[in-house]
Amino acid sequence: MNCWHVRAALRGRPFLAHVTYGRRGAATESRPYMSTTMNQAVTKRKQPATGTPGFVSAILGSLTPADWLFKQTTLLFALAISGTLVLIVVEMATNSTLTFEKFGWSFITRSMWNPVLDDFGALPFIYGTAVSSLIGLLIAVPVSVGVAVFLVETAPRKLATPISFVVQLLAAIPSVVYGLWAIFVLAPLLRDQVYPAIQSKLGFLPLFQGNPNGLGLLTAGIILSVMVVPIITAVTTDVMRAVPPSQREAALALGATKWEATLIILQNARSGITGAVILGLGRAVGETMAVTMVIGNRPEISASLFEPSFTIASAIANEFTEATSEVYRHALVELGLILFVITFAINVAARLLVWAATRRQGEAARA
Repeated sequence: MNCWHVRAALRGRPFLAHVTYGRRGAATESRPYMSTTMNQAVTKRKQPATGTPGFVSAILGSLTPADWLFKQTTLLFALAISGTLVLIVVEMATNSTLTFEKFGWSFITRSMWNPVLDDFGALPFIYGTAVSSLIGLLIAVPVSVGVAVFLVETAPRKLATPISFVVQLLAAIPSVVYGLWAIFVLAPLLRDQVYPAIQSKLGFLPLFQGNPNGLGLLTAGIILSVMVVPIITAVTTDVMRAVPPSQREAALALGATKWEATLIILQNARSGITGAVILGLGRAVGETMAVTMVIGNRPEISASLFEPSFTIASAIANEFTEATSEVYRHALVELGLILFVITFAINVAARLLVWAATRRQGEAARA
């Protein structure tokens, strides 16, 4: 039997082989016979699956039952996450109908917060959230980008590894620990040493007027900057490492200095760095315990950074157990809905920017 016989069998046609019968040295005759093993295999291959009903085959398609079960299980997990997100939005919207019916869209622009009279507005909390987060980013972004540049461009491997570990360790510290450190260490230091010096030099500005007692918007912004540094540093480091090495090598080959080559890397990674900053903003906006412990918790809008304020998250944490009326409770839930929409939009924008940056760099590397 040769390869032609095998091909004939695989095509589903029986083949004949001529075998010689007889004693050695005697007259022999040649009889054709069919390869029983090969044709049984062909017949078995041609037979349709009779053990599986037609509708089950239609459901499974080309998958085995185990593969189909695995696919449906993972799909169920994905739908469960999406369904949970939808349920959260629906539940918050349902439990904030009283304030929406009473104040409408003006709830966002009202600055009054009086639980006794059931008169509520979200503007002081939105202001406190925005200003404290902005202060945190103004401090954290230069530090984070500087650390990322050092880790990627300058630091030797023996030094970069422990520094990266320490920076990532900051992200694992619970926020309540940051809050305790801010109350007992940071706030007294700022109150006794830093704020008086700032006020003596820049007290003529409205930003630095008022009573610098250590608890206020500026203190909350400083503690937020410490908390968002690990996130921005980690993403910035990954984005800079994703820049094709040819960009750096080409700049150095053309006579650029190390600093100029680093600037070129930063320009190529600017979209990813922007995404990292927005991710850090999302963390700062939603931070609760650490901010609650140092911001002062007063629902007022003040131009001074030394004055106490309130954020949306700290207001919910502080006052939800004290909500005695239905309107009061619905007002707090609507604050949560506003915070959810803000953080969701921020994180979606950050993910899109990081995705666009990595995709562009990947296309440049393939080119």
